[in-house]
Amino acid sequence: MDDSEPSETYDAGYTGCGDLVLLLRIKLRSAPGKVVRVIARDPGAPEDIPAWCRMTRNDLLRHEPDSHSFWIRSRPDWT
Repeated sequence: MDDSEPSETYDAGYTGCGDLVLLLRIKLRSAPGKVVRVIARDPGAPEDIPAWCRMTRNDLLRHEPDSHSFWIRSRPDWT
């Protein structure tokens, strides 16, 4: 597995911003240092997820608009 290949995929469907970021926190906190592919179809996700990653110090590695996918490396120091 290469450095940016996801260890798991999470399909958030059409979950909106508030619920989405709470679920992302739970999901990424349980996988410190790992890459998670998140599929998010909510129209606001392309703006919300990158902003959330910056605020929480998680690395957004890639965004693929056609598949609604975001590859996020969970920060290793969740407390």
